[in-house]
Amino acid sequence: MRGPALFTVLAAGHAAIAAESALVITGNPIDVIYTASLPEKPFFDASGLDGNIRGFISASAPPDGVGVRFTVRFENLPKTGGPFPYHLHVNKATDGNCTAAGTHIDPTNRGEKPPCNASDDTSCQVGDLAGKHGKIDSDPFLAEFVDKFASLKEDDPSFFGNRSFVIHFSNSTRITCADFVKDGLSIPGPPTGRNFTSAISANVTSATMTASTLFTPSSTIAVSTSTETPVGGIGNGCVGDCTTRLVPSPTTIPSQAVTAAAGTVMAGSLMRSAAVAIVLVVGVSL
Repeated sequence: MRGPALFTVLAAGHAAIAAESALVITGNPIDVIYTASLPEKPFFDASGLDGNIRGFISASAPPDGVGVRFTVRFENLPKTGGPFPYHLHVNKATDGNCTAAGTHIDPTNRGEKPPCNASDDTSCQVGDLAGKHGKIDSDPFLAEFVDKFASLKEDDPSFFGNRSFVIHFSNSTRITCADFVKDGLSIPGPPTGRNFTSAISANVTSATMTASTLFTPSSTIAVSTSTETPVGGIGNGCVGDCTTRLVPSPTTIPSQAVTAAAGTVMAGSLMRSAAVAIVLVVGVSL
């Protein structure tokens, strides 16, 4: 009877591990951005897909450093086979090989079964963004959310900055994938010397991205018709002095600006009340 008894003990131990709750990540650095942009060709040449899904995921810390704010945009989805889940995976998708991306990021060893219950997100896999925040169910698909369990700290098991994300058909077939890349820019400090660049920015808030034009590296203007206002000044609203800068991105990424307030980067935010953020280069001769 030792065999069955030992199996029971091992199974119970595995269940205990799988039942472990995901940890809320605090202290995420607010001065980094990671972006993953989909390639031109799909991994799986699916029927009903013209070329590849276009889009990106951009990630940065919210002002309090708790979790990660994700900005997601996808378009040109397959005409059938949805809704489409997408997840953070443990490996890079080497040379566009989505199989090489491995499994979902899952520090608690929960596994994929049973499916994630969004109302109990602590029990879900860290990498299961679709399970916690919704599958891709429209074309184009736009979303912005904070996932409390993702990490931007490189020594954390929930860190995804050197990993990838994968979009699947509803039957789990992998359609396309992309690696995350760290934005090389840093937040500018106060101006020094006789000549400096200053930036003037209107206040911003978290809003659904509506830009459909391609990203132009030289662009310095972001426009939105959003009239939303941060609650109590909290959220993606810029409190105090603001600095606007652009995120360098592939040509498939819509025009967008990243606003830093008191050292805080908020990716994917758009301008409030149809305001326009214009970066002015001011030469000062003292």
